[in-house]
Amino acid sequence: MGGKKVIAICQLGGTFKTLCDGSLSYDGGEAHAIDIDEDSKYNDFYMEVAEMFSCVHSCISIKYFLPGNSKTLITISNDKDLQRMIKFHENSSSIDVYVMVEEVVAPDVSNMPASRSSRTTLSEAGILADATPCVLDDDMDEISPRVLLDSTFDVPDDLANVDEHIVNVDGHIAMAPEIPLSMSLPLSGSSEEKHMKAAQQWQNNITGVGQRFNSVNDFRDALRKYSIAHQFAFKYKKNDSHRVTVRCKAEGCPWRIHASRLSTTQLICIKKMNPMHTCEGSVVTTGHQATRSWVAGVIKEKLKVSPNYKPKDIVTDIKEQYGVQLNYFQAWRGKEIAKEQLQGSYKEAYGQLPYFCEQIMETNPGSLATFTTKPDSSFHRLFVSFHASLYGFQQGCRPLLFLGSVPLKSKYQGTLLAATAPDGDDDVFPVAFAVVDMVSDDSWLWFLQQLKAALTTCHGLTIVADREKGLKESISNVFQDDSVYHAYCLRFLSEQLIRDLKGQFSHEVKRLIIDDFYAAAYAPRPEGFQKCIESIKSISLEAYNWVIESEPLHWANAFFPGARYNHMTSNFGEMFYSWASEAHELPITQMVDTIRGKIMELINNRRLASNHWLTRLTPFREERLEKESIKVCALQVFNSGPTGNKFEVRGDTIEVVDINNYDCSCKGWQLTGLPCCHAIAVIGCLGRDPYDYCARYFTCESYRLTYSESVHPIPSEEKPLQKEFSQSIVTVTPPPTRRPPGRPPTKKLGMVEANKRQLQCSRCKCTGHNKSTCKEFI
Repeated sequence: MGGKKVIAICQLGGTFKTLCDGSLSYDGGEAHAIDIDEDSKYNDFYMEVAEMFSCVHSCISIKYFLPGNSKTLITISNDKDLQRMIKFHENSSSIDVYVMVEEVVAPDVSNMPASRSSRTTLSEAGILADATPCVLDDDMDEISPRVLLDSTFDVPDDLANVDEHIVNVDGHIAMAPEIPLSMSLPLSGSSEEKHMKAAQQWQNNITGVGQRFNSVNDFRDALRKYSIAHQFAFKYKKNDSHRVTVRCKAEGCPWRIHASRLSTTQLICIKKMNPMHTCEGSVVTTGHQATRSWVAGVIKEKLKVSPNYKPKDIVTDIKEQYGVQLNYFQAWRGKEIAKEQLQGSYKEAYGQLPYFCEQIMETNPGSLATFTTKPDSSFHRLFVSFHASLYGFQQGCRPLLFLGSVPLKSKYQGTLLAATAPDGDDDVFPVAFAVVDMVSDDSWLWFLQQLKAALTTCHGLTIVADREKGLKESISNVFQDDSVYHAYCLRFLSEQLIRDLKGQFSHEVKRLIIDDFYAAAYAPRPEGFQKCIESIKSISLEAYNWVIESEPLHWANAFFPGARYNHMTSNFGEMFYSWASEAHELPITQMVDTIRGKIMELINNRRLASNHWLTRLTPFREERLEKESIKVCALQVFNSGPTGNKFEVRGDTIEVVDINNYDCSCKGWQLTGLPCCHAIAVIGCLGRDPYDYCARYFTCESYRLTYSESVHPIPSEEKPLQKEFSQSIVTVTPPPTRRPPGRPPTKKLGMVEANKRQLQCSRCKCTGHNKSTCKEFI
């Protein structure tokens, strides 16, 4: 600072208020200004402040804020602290300093907390008192009165006139000096104070003999926080349900405490305590005293605000705030306990399933919610479909369902199975879902059985799903009496095709095969399909044979007998799966209720949005119809026969339109449900309205029917004890599977193998090596 003076604006008598961003604001009080510079001494500054406000010297503490940080007060207690404050504010002409008056009390020596910080402060002040500690008998609730004060040492002026007084320690007499409370608190401005900031609230958790606690657990918790606040470690000598005896972990240190149950009550009372430490003490560098429950209590509030609070951040924060060094697993276990305290018990949630299912069907009549257990009563499967979803699907959606699954990363793992449908605007509409302990053929069979039971009719239904053998057999077995079609998921097939290819193919070649495979699937007519697979054959005969044997009847538009409306993959319900992923760490009943809330919100929002639509079709379909209508101007229409039903339409190609059967030789009308440009040209020539030839599922009327019913809330009350439900006699326990340790493996969606780049030599153009290892030109 080069000798520049700074004005310290000292304020006293006001109050601090916490603002919404966590910063502190100081209001009221009186203020005086003092000139200070880098040569100023702490004692001179301290005395001047005390005289200025007419305060007792030993009763005030001086604090300030760092520049730009009005959340944490820093204490000034020595020359170095004063110089740091001046250095921090070297670019300012003034510093706001806050003077706080602490009440002078005369604590009982048996009740006075003795911390490592207080010993350090006293030794720095020159106090060399050697107090013979109380002798504790760990097996008896007695204290031997041997507290002596050796007065042969020099005592600082601040304590020169301190009177000795009589202290009653559990019925015995002892002598002790009256020490101001301010000297038992840590006043250091070093990193130790930074660690003590958050723990200061616990410094008086243990006050001494006679203090009572509601239970042994409450006493242990208070003792643990007390040791962290005063930065010493302890160990138990006796620890059971009715008595606890603890001593300082440092060898030879006389600090002791003993508490036991008061007769005829459940209260725990401190019967004896020696608060004095003779050990030098050190900052607790390990989490020995930090139990999982303690960590959970510390982080619970922050976890409530930040559910993604990571264990590594917990380790860092607790080290900074409490001076306690945890390891990763302590933080992780503490987080798990905190989550359970906030969200409820995972185990109890399974026990609530019978009542929860009854509540779903009671609050949402027409819904289906059922579960099964294994012979040992452990959870097996849960199926849920709300009435609003079932009604909306059957009244307003196309008869098209997508089956998919997503693993749950919960405490007990499991998988969510889902059936979703496209609404009239091609958005995801959830129909039903299930939580199963594991994905298997039996799980899919059970899910489809429940789905069929929930639907009133399944005639003409198309199910888009993977080509797994068990799933294929389940669909055919469950819906064998109905005209239900199984359309294979094109993405699943393309991934399997790349996995099954045994030849060495470059990334580019694999991409070309997949492109031709997709083109074959989308081709509306057999000749287009054949052209695409012939292109595959020119690249690889192996790939061609695989495509022929993969049952094109189930995945190619040119041969598929059902209506899939050009939806070729089963991952249509990604939004629904994301809901489950957001709630996967909740107990099972809360996870299901979270999904219910998402469905309820989705239905309500789309219902409100559709009320403002003024078109006959939904916005997406209206746009598609308009694009097709633009192409009509380049087409010519000719009547092909006397019946007037079939027309020839000429443009880039020649197509035949059968207006009565809603058919066009380009197959665009049949595949999408909307008239193609050729059909629109014919409809226009006949003077009719193209809207009359659109599938009813795309009208705003059908869309509003889809979202006409509501999902109702489920009461959060606990299961009644007396009222019996049909399923509530069943006891449900968690499944035996648990989440394995470590980070769960991730699987990229899409054509993983096809997109994986292989080495290709730039010299010989072969795969499997690069030019540095090429032997062709050696």
